[in-house]
Amino acid sequence: MARNVRVGLIQTSNPINDESIPVSEIQEAMFQKHLPFIEQAGEEGVQILGLQEIFNGPYFCPSQDKRWYAAAEAADGPTVERLRPYCKKYDMAMVVPIYERAMAGVYYNSAVVLDADGSTVGLYRKNHIPQTSGFWEKYFFKPGNLGYPTFQTKYARVGVYICYDRHFPEGARLLGLNGAEIVFNPSATVAGLSQYLWELEQPAHAVANGYFMAASNRVGSEAPWGIGEFYGNSYICNPRGQFISKASAAEFTDDPNTGERVFTAKGQDELIHADCDLDMIEEVRQVWQFYRDRRPDTYGDMVKQLP
Repeated sequence: MARNVRVGLIQTSNPINDESIPVSEIQEAMFQKHLPFIEQAGEEGVQILGLQEIFNGPYFCPSQDKRWYAAAEAADGPTVERLRPYCKKYDMAMVVPIYERAMAGVYYNSAVVLDADGSTVGLYRKNHIPQTSGFWEKYFFKPGNLGYPTFQTKYARVGVYICYDRHFPEGARLLGLNGAEIVFNPSATVAGLSQYLWELEQPAHAVANGYFMAASNRVGSEAPWGIGEFYGNSYICNPRGQFISKASAAEFTDDPNTGERVFTAKGQDELIHADCDLDMIEEVRQVWQFYRDRRPDTYGDMVKQLP
């Protein structure tokens, strides 16, 4: 009998883009915007729901403004506590990305994994922290220090890889070696070079490691920073790298006069879901024996500080 798990993802835009509004009010508006989608997921039978990177607010990293430190909270803080009843109500596990305050002055880009009874089964801290135009994350986050754990929920063993992590195949492999059946990649990424990679890298991780990938991205633009259009295009793919559910994406066209890409339509706020047959993992791995044929004895140089 097939082990089917219904996996869901929410992509949405930030409703308040006004720096004069207190951080707490901006966060509350984003939290409230998610609730109808969370309810919809539960009513449509989603069993594991993934939210987008730092879901309860804007992607504030372009700012390098210390006021956003006020958005951080403990891993068992109020945001997670408010979501536990929804897990219980719908018997639904949830991957909840937050801005984590571990102690005074120590912050992480994290995701709390809640089981279907609302209990916490694990915490992941983003390991790879970018520092590039518009993505000044080192101002806000320390690199993760928990490795690449996986977490047993009622329905499947899940792993988490957050946004920029997806560019690094090493951690993706470790999630597979640690038993992940579904890997969630909550993101906040804008149109540009990464948009091409968005549909390339994560299906490649799914194939190379024989697991399902669930990748979520926000939509819309966020003032006052204007780093670009968050293009959405959230999706779920199977261990063959095939898309089994996709959300809407921002649309662009080439200007005939300048040759520049011009934004024409934004991705939509929405919930997507797909039924993932976990038995496919064994089936695919019996065909593509990457775990059998890997040669860790030859990879020693990978853990050295090479140029």
